[in-house]
Amino acid sequence: MPASSLQQLDPKDFDERKAQHLLQRAGFGGTPQQIQALAKLGLEKSVEYIVNYRSLPDSSPTTLDDYDKNIIRPPTPAEQAAIRKARKLGNEEIVDKFRMERQRRQRADRKQITEMEQWWLRRLIATPRPLEEKLTLFWHGHFATGYRTIENSYHMYLQNMFFRENAMGNFKEDLVRGIIHDPAMIRYLNNHQNRKQAPNENLARELLELFTLGEGEGYTEDDIKEGARALTGYTVDDDAFIFRTQQHDNGTKKIFNRRGTFTGDDFIDLIFTRPSASTFVIEKLYRFFVNDLPHGNSVESKSYIRLLSKVFKRKDWNIKPVLETIFLSQHFYDDANANAIIKSPVQLIVQAARSLNPPNRKKMTNTLAIASDLMGQRLFAPPSVKGWDGGRTWINTSTMFMRQNTLLYLLTGQRPDSKAWEADGKPFDAMALVQGHTSKSKNTITYLLSSLLNMDTPSRDRISSLEDYMKTQQNVINNETVTGLLTLITAMPEYQLC
Repeated sequence: MPASSLQQLDPKDFDERKAQHLLQRAGFGGTPQQIQALAKLGLEKSVEYIVNYRSLPDSSPTTLDDYDKNIIRPPTPAEQAAIRKARKLGNEEIVDKFRMERQRRQRADRKQITEMEQWWLRRLIATPRPLEEKLTLFWHGHFATGYRTIENSYHMYLQNMFFRENAMGNFKEDLVRGIIHDPAMIRYLNNHQNRKQAPNENLARELLELFTLGEGEGYTEDDIKEGARALTGYTVDDDAFIFRTQQHDNGTKKIFNRRGTFTGDDFIDLIFTRPSASTFVIEKLYRFFVNDLPHGNSVESKSYIRLLSKVFKRKDWNIKPVLETIFLSQHFYDDANANAIIKSPVQLIVQAARSLNPPNRKKMTNTLAIASDLMGQRLFAPPSVKGWDGGRTWINTSTMFMRQNTLLYLLTGQRPDSKAWEADGKPFDAMALVQGHTSKSKNTITYLLSSLLNMDTPSRDRISSLEDYMKTQQNVINNETVTGLLTLITAMPEYQLC
């Protein structure tokens, strides 16, 4: 069968390399022991184990009370009356008091979003349910919402919880319908200002262009305008969605050549009658899980996406059967799709932390969160509603320097902005990564290259360069020299791929 089909991989071909590929793509990699265990489990049981993550305990369950929801809150009626009175009387002292209190709350909220960044990074590194977090990250980039615009950390937290709860749910009913009721998204795209007297088109436009159909695919500017009318009155009251009927346009609308007194929820139903509703998000899932390099646009890839889109529509927009099909397919494991995704900053950091198992250094998650931001990916802060471009945009001279130094920090504790003697010198157990592969330095080198770069046969050039290093160390294999090998391997271009 051609690689463009959805044919399942022959279970006999599911070895440790393919198990590692699955762990990296459906999550953030794993230790040699985890890879071996998955390979022994076999293809179908491995995919079932990863996809049915709800059967595993959540090591750090979250609740709505984990963060302060009242830092940013609407003023009470009494406060509103006091402010109006002070302004009317010209009492600048009272007005200034309220202004200072607002600024204090804004500072506290910025502190809370920083704490949330670190919390999510810790969760990404420690979770026993990596696909859940990988999907939460995907939806965060797809339905991109940034804290800098809405300036309400609790709304970002609620959205993060929403993505996690519905990560493997129904794209139409759970995710797309849910996002038009999401306080963070409503604020981000100004739908709280969308009233029948003055429709705001932002949410309607992005629903069609970026969330469901794709730019210019199957809709017109008139559909956007009419969709905006359907979404009037979809707004927020403090931390909750509310539909304000007095702000909603009850008039007849014409969307996709259909007429009716449509609401925002009717608009969602109409969107999913369009042909590209079954292909747009599948293309994005393909780039996220299978191949985001130029050859990911090959004839085989396009054929595979087309077949996968049919599965998506046939399964009534459910995400789970789509991912099961991907992770079981021969195409997913094809050589052309191995090491064909450039690691995002979050993937780079989390995969290194999970597979290398560095010690928990002082203020480690704070350092890693800052590093991820400098590499171009700050959690809760996508650059725009389009999310992160990803792919080759992750790599430039500035980010490569930071990517290498971040990995050096994980291995040695040496921060890019510190002196050598100021490094967190907690010992890193490099020897745990090469157990049973230390008889000769070449054996150690080949094993590390194969496991860290997920290659059956590492190139001769790479082996030779590491052999030259080991010669300077008299070919002694100990914690220091293996750490040295790790710093050299993680600096290689191939390590930037998964």
